[in-house]
Amino acid sequence: MRTLLQGGTVVSAKGMTAADVLLEKGLVSAVGEHLPVGDAQVVDCAGKLLFPGFIDGHTHFDLEVGGTITADDFASGSRAALRGGTTMVVDFAAPDKGETLAAGLERWRRKAEGRAACDYGFHMTIDDWNEGISREIGEMLAQGISSFKMYMTYPAMMIPEGDMYHALLRLKEAGGIAGVHCENDGVIRALTAEARAAGRLSPASHPRTRPAPLEAEAVGHLLRLAQLADVPVIIVHLTCREALEEVRAARRRGQTVYAETCPHYLLLEDSVYDRPEYMEAAKFVCAPPIRKKADQDALWEALRKGEIDTVATDHCSFTTAQKRVGQYDFTKIPGGLPGVEHRGVLLYTHGVAAGRITAADMCRVLCENPAKLYGCWPRKGIIAPGSDGDIVVYDPTADSVITAADQLQNVDYTPYEGWKTAGSIARVYLRGRLAVDRGRVLETGGQFIHRGKNHTFSCSSNGGMV
Repeated sequence: MRTLLQGGTVVSAKGMTAADVLLEKGLVSAVGEHLPVGDAQVVDCAGKLLFPGFIDGHTHFDLEVGGTITADDFASGSRAALRGGTTMVVDFAAPDKGETLAAGLERWRRKAEGRAACDYGFHMTIDDWNEGISREIGEMLAQGISSFKMYMTYPAMMIPEGDMYHALLRLKEAGGIAGVHCENDGVIRALTAEARAAGRLSPASHPRTRPAPLEAEAVGHLLRLAQLADVPVIIVHLTCREALEEVRAARRRGQTVYAETCPHYLLLEDSVYDRPEYMEAAKFVCAPPIRKKADQDALWEALRKGEIDTVATDHCSFTTAQKRVGQYDFTKIPGGLPGVEHRGVLLYTHGVAAGRITAADMCRVLCENPAKLYGCWPRKGIIAPGSDGDIVVYDPTADSVITAADQLQNVDYTPYEGWKTAGSIARVYLRGRLAVDRGRVLETGGQFIHRGKNHTFSCSSNGGMV
């Protein structure tokens, strides 16, 4: 079936253009003004913005954490993503210590196959290093896994600095790229021990034991390793001004560094941890923690300047009951927030409609840059002939309200309860098929996307892309 999206405004990272879009055989077959209708089904998109399908490069579905499993598996999480305009997620395949990368990948394939509503890919977590894993790096790329993840904290997943350096060298050789969770684990442990010894066990201690300087120190430490290895890296879920300054410094040295942030760091303040009701505060425990208003302002300014490359969710959802495991000890609260369903409307409302960024900026960080960074450009991330027919039809006039009662995320709360939106998503097309219509998920059928090497884009000395 041919579908003609008529009279809308097509958004790209370069700007906005009034144009029709013809979808045929799962692809965009034509983009232009006054396209002939022929036998196509016509959809009136007057007054609406047509974005490429959003890509969320940081989700955690069906992940075991601290003796429990995230509330959203691939079935519920990907349906929520699709409803929110995300037509592709890149989740994390995580082998256990001592396992092969292949074992971790096979386990995550079983979790996703036949269950994912939107398209998907995997980052491969490197939590160990030896000759066998080094050989497997090339095998992963051959299977469409071109991005990897390493941790500088969490004993179950972190690897020694020397091993991280050798892994970066191997990724450079093979053509892969690593995203890194940056926090100073040793000092976090010391601060946590102090808090526990003093009986400070409420969620208010969470941000105090993982302060911004420890994130910035770890970012700077990683970037010196990357400088020595002469390899690009991604700073995932960057939260604060101090860490951003480390990225800027590395770029001034000539390094290629990519930065990701998340909606909760753009929109929430650390006062959430001081809420008097323990479990209300516990809902916001995540790592790195939510920061201060000054950090929000710094992140928004960096987005506007093009210094932050992607906005992902780090969706890692737990119900209130799951969070209650840590009711008397903040260190036992499962860390993570839901967000995969609301990222698009939040960024439009508090970014575009608020005048902080443009619609083109939103397309850059939700669509084009993730597609380039994660090796699926130009199949994804752009509305152009030959690209997948992944389209988000955004209605700027259809304001709504975010509530937990009206969400597909498998949790009993949202961090954005009662927040009003500027407009909403009217329709979502996945590979040319109408998948979501006014909030109703009509059709699913996500596919594994075999990704190639990333399309490296360079940065100017002040962090802006050139």
